[in-house]
Amino acid sequence: MSLTGAPAQRDQRADSPARVDGFAKITGSALYVDDLPCAGGLFGATVRTAMAGGILQEVIFDPAMDWSDFVIVTAKDIPGVNAVKLLENDQIVLVERTFRHAGEAVVLLAHADREVLGMALKRVSLVEQLNPDPIFDIDEALQAEREMIPGNLYADYLLNRGDLAEGERRAEVVIEACLRTPAQEQLYIEPQGMLARVQANGDILVEGSLQCPYYVLDALVQCLGMDKNRLRVVQSTTGGAFGGKEDYPSMIACHAALLALKAGGRPVKLIYTRGEDLRVTPKRHPSRTLIRLGANKAGTLQFIDMDFAIDGGAYRTLSPVVLSRGVIHAPGPYKCPNIRVRGRAVATNHPPFGAFRGFGAPQSIFAMEVAMDRLAKKLGMDPAELRRKNLLRSSDVHATGEVVGADCFAHATLDVALERTHYHQRLAEYKAWNAAGHPTRKGIGLATFAHGAGFTGNGELHLASRVSLQVLAHGHVEILCSNTEMGQGAATTLVQIAAEALGLPMDSVYLAQTDTSRVPNSGPTVASRTCMVVGDLIQKAAERLLRRLREAADLPASYDAQDFAAACGRLHAAKGDALVTAHYHPPAGMLWDEQTFWGRAYASYAWATYIAEVEVDVLTLETRVLDFTAVQEIGKAVHPVIVRGQIEGGVAQGLGFALYEAVLWNARGVMANDRLTNYIIPTSADLGDIHVVLLEGGLGAGPKGAKGVGELPMDGPAPAVVNAIQQALDIDICQIPVLPEYLLERCAAKPPAQEIPTVRREY
Repeated sequence: MSLTGAPAQRDQRADSPARVDGFAKITGSALYVDDLPCAGGLFGATVRTAMAGGILQEVIFDPAMDWSDFVIVTAKDIPGVNAVKLLENDQIVLVERTFRHAGEAVVLLAHADREVLGMALKRVSLVEQLNPDPIFDIDEALQAEREMIPGNLYADYLLNRGDLAEGERRAEVVIEACLRTPAQEQLYIEPQGMLARVQANGDILVEGSLQCPYYVLDALVQCLGMDKNRLRVVQSTTGGAFGGKEDYPSMIACHAALLALKAGGRPVKLIYTRGEDLRVTPKRHPSRTLIRLGANKAGTLQFIDMDFAIDGGAYRTLSPVVLSRGVIHAPGPYKCPNIRVRGRAVATNHPPFGAFRGFGAPQSIFAMEVAMDRLAKKLGMDPAELRRKNLLRSSDVHATGEVVGADCFAHATLDVALERTHYHQRLAEYKAWNAAGHPTRKGIGLATFAHGAGFTGNGELHLASRVSLQVLAHGHVEILCSNTEMGQGAATTLVQIAAEALGLPMDSVYLAQTDTSRVPNSGPTVASRTCMVVGDLIQKAAERLLRRLREAADLPASYDAQDFAAACGRLHAAKGDALVTAHYHPPAGMLWDEQTFWGRAYASYAWATYIAEVEVDVLTLETRVLDFTAVQEIGKAVHPVIVRGQIEGGVAQGLGFALYEAVLWNARGVMANDRLTNYIIPTSADLGDIHVVLLEGGLGAGPKGAKGVGELPMDGPAPAVVNAIQQALDIDICQIPVLPEYLLERCAAKPPAQEIPTVRREY
């Protein structure tokens, strides 16, 4: 779509070539880590702590079992540092004495027979001294006398603009709310897994399901105490990730490599069962937000005051950067002169939480958008009009102090969304339906939001990403980068960018396997950066390659694939090699102060308005999504079909977050509903119709003005759905997922609507 909502002139299917990885996946020839041949190899498994933190006193191996055929690894076998390399060396590879959560790895076992290995796991007993006072709640962690770490805080940030007291003085209408979001499981199709091999020369090869090969490489260097040139990390076909395979594969890689080293060179395959994966790997951070909004009677925001806290779990992992993104996105796409957002990541005895699509923004945006509807109700305004009055425009000042540029399309997305959904007509129809006493209630709700693409602030500069193009003598071009295909379409999009920049058919370009012995570090596959940042590097490398072919191999100004191949042959004959590399350079004006949260946080923001229409059965209190419209301005859709797939998938995950996905914790702080029979996600029958509208302003930092899109669609569904339910039932909702039993509590509490405390279910 264009920015006016008129049909786009280009044929989006013609601009969406077949996925380069599609045939192998459809035919089953693609090899996932558990498919990789492992002749003469062993299978690995993990013995884990049972208590929610404590002291390991003894490991007992059943003397009735013959352990001579097993490879056994404990902390004493770690040749390097017993810590997973990430932001801080606080998370241990294997427990030696103290531990912080149930499910920490203590002993690694390997055996040639998986069935025997499963029996052996039950024959290893751990004697643990229990932590008598585990902490599982955010506010409990903030108030507790017992400290896991100083103040039980991994990070404490403050975004402070203007004068909050002045904003309070000017505000004529104020609302306050406490809003909570839960943990959410990524639920990738393929569980976590790694295969480690010791090569004949003593080098180590680790292959597996992962997002960030250089994270894994750095972790192996530290744990094994080996030079990085003796270690090689290769990504196998990866069946989904959504952030869940960003940092945790480093842990499994270290475990598999330690087993392979002790196995005398025999390869070891360590593959998690679904239940184990659900219990011990990171999930989305739960959050608690105390929010106050103030406006004058005309609806102009006077202040935004938020206390945003996330549960980081037992180790720091990525919590500080998740918190940072959550804080920056918390004020939403709104202009407001007085803003204070305090963000804290707290330590608890849950297993660590980590990266998940949206990376902190879905939690804080949920609070802001639900609060905006509360404010509209108190003002007696339509929620859409309240947003229209306060949405950022070009030349306004963002919460971080950045002057908003011409690529701000917040109003355009709102206008198109309202028009496409016939919002005001639907609003009147649903009010009439509800007044007529039907056995269901209907509502329509919206959320307006923006999402910054790429690493925050100076992050991309610190990464110093590189991408290379290797041209072969017969005219084919190989892309060398460390970014991974994990189902999101990167393998196709990156090839498409290179082929278009070089003027070649797509079958003349291919993406090299992600192998740290061959590809440069182009940064991790996270933060909606692959198309925008890495795609831009590929385009720049292609431009350099063409200049080199023209200068050194007489490539004509106008050429076809045969001319290109001939020039490549001449270049190889003259030079013997043809490799060009592009290095990341930040956009002009990319200045950011990480201490004060001041400056330009992201090279580009994508803008969106999502509208949900729901129906609630007044007897069962089940909520059904009738219709969902997602309008977003993304700069440029390089591959429109893949972009639409990304958005539809993100909306599906967001609807699960809003309505279905309840992680239940047992008394030890471990996921109790650790199987797909009782961790409920939406099916296609639960999603309703999803309408995707793409607006393309062409002003992003990526190829042809593209912006990042992968995380954006996770931000909007939950608040849009909750706002629709609140409207349908005329109640306040304070947490998600909005299960029928929660709605029963809320309806019973009315009037007045009071917050229902979170109830911990014990098992």
